[in-house]
Amino acid sequence: MAKNNSISKVLIVGAEVSPYASVGGQARVLAYLSKALRELGVDARVFMPKFGFIDKKEYKMEMVQKNLAVPTGHVKKGPKELMCNVKEYKLKNHAPTYFLENMEYYEKRDNVYGYSDDPVRWALLSRGVLEFLRKSDWVPDVIHTNDWHTGLIPNFLKTVYEEDEKLSKITSVFTIHNLSFQGNFDPKNVSEMDYDDGKSVVSAFFNKRLKMQNFMKRGIIYADAVSTVSETYSREMLTPEYGEGLDNLLMELRSKLFGIVNGIDYAEFNPQTDKFLAKNYNTGSLRNRAQNKIALQKEFGLLEDSDIPVLAYEGRLDSQKGLDLIFAILWPLLRDFDVQFVQVGGGSGHYVEILKKLKLAFPKKVGIHPMPNFTLPRLIFSGADMMLMPSKFEPCGIVQLEAMRYGCIPIVRATGGLGDTVINFDPDTNNGNGFVFKNYDKWQFFAQVVRALETYRHKNVWKRLQMNAMKSDFSWENSAVKYLKFYEKATYFHNRPVVMDNIV
Repeated sequence: MAKNNSISKVLIVGAEVSPYASVGGQARVLAYLSKALRELGVDARVFMPKFGFIDKKEYKMEMVQKNLAVPTGHVKKGPKELMCNVKEYKLKNHAPTYFLENMEYYEKRDNVYGYSDDPVRWALLSRGVLEFLRKSDWVPDVIHTNDWHTGLIPNFLKTVYEEDEKLSKITSVFTIHNLSFQGNFDPKNVSEMDYDDGKSVVSAFFNKRLKMQNFMKRGIIYADAVSTVSETYSREMLTPEYGEGLDNLLMELRSKLFGIVNGIDYAEFNPQTDKFLAKNYNTGSLRNRAQNKIALQKEFGLLEDSDIPVLAYEGRLDSQKGLDLIFAILWPLLRDFDVQFVQVGGGSGHYVEILKKLKLAFPKKVGIHPMPNFTLPRLIFSGADMMLMPSKFEPCGIVQLEAMRYGCIPIVRATGGLGDTVINFDPDTNNGNGFVFKNYDKWQFFAQVVRALETYRHKNVWKRLQMNAMKSDFSWENSAVKYLKFYEKATYFHNRPVVMDNIV
């Protein structure tokens, strides 16, 4: 048990967890957090679906609960139960992971998300984990749920299972990784007929009403405490601009809302030992970093010259990430400056087409990989000079943390976690670890990019900036300690529940 902490057992539930299923940053967050908690002495475990693409030969799971009957909520029409299994796998240096196995809703699916019956799939996960715990000898002090996919877990705990002798004692917390995703519908345009007050009975699995219920909203209402992934984002989401229609609800419940910035695994993301790099280095051997730039340029078919500044974008191709600003400034930059640009990450076909046109126009200056990849980002972090992150909003962001760890300097908009983790560089004092602008404006962004390029010309100053970035401490150990304090506050709230009647 962690020293001076009353929380000894935590179950983290998510739709995706690395290395088994990894679509976005959340998968890495859940893996790192569970690992960091265990290093603090907490018995942290993970629960997720057993997707069909998970390699059974590589991850040889053991059966821990066979023929688990999960109630669907149907009384007359529709199946009353869905049969599942729960299996477990223990990966070295990771938290033990439970997998909910169901052929129809998980094993026959090639993707984690994107199906018309996703509400059924996530309702099954939410109720499945609770039915598993009812029969398990291992019961957590805290169940940590993540994003809308698991938002029904706190709801079920406070309603269906409120009289259950075992489950009623469990504290539930809910983490908002991205407030803009609330279900299989656009919550901002839902009709009055389909509006979900968040407090009505959860619909049966095969009732069409389930698709209209806001799992995110229910997680916020029913969880004993709510967190999001940076302090700034926890304040931003209280405003109409960032609140995605839930700002009034969050304002009303703000006493149980907390912000905890994400971290990264400093053992895994270490330029001194990373096996994916052409040449390892640290703050004392930054000159070796040039070999990684040459390897990066070679990989993408660019002109090989370690003096040319390389700009990079790594992440999802989505308008949230500020790609419209990036593409607005890239054309004049590539045309008029001796710079290069590399990209890795999949997403919107609209942005893929723009990338292809850029590559066609500047074949020796632009390198693209418009699809997910799990090794190229390391080469980008270690070889590129600047990471472009002009996001419209960014709950936390992990890319800027990973980039800084490798001495790749982030250029960010001061929103959410970007504003919490990147400090604008001051050449007079040599303080700061990146370049920051305030408004979502292409000229403000362009100004910071040009400023970064000018700073890059002064090698000693740039080296100081790189060292600042690499020495910035965003390890999961610090974040995990904050999560333990968060769990303790949630447990306090659990024992002194909020009156729900007046919450709207």
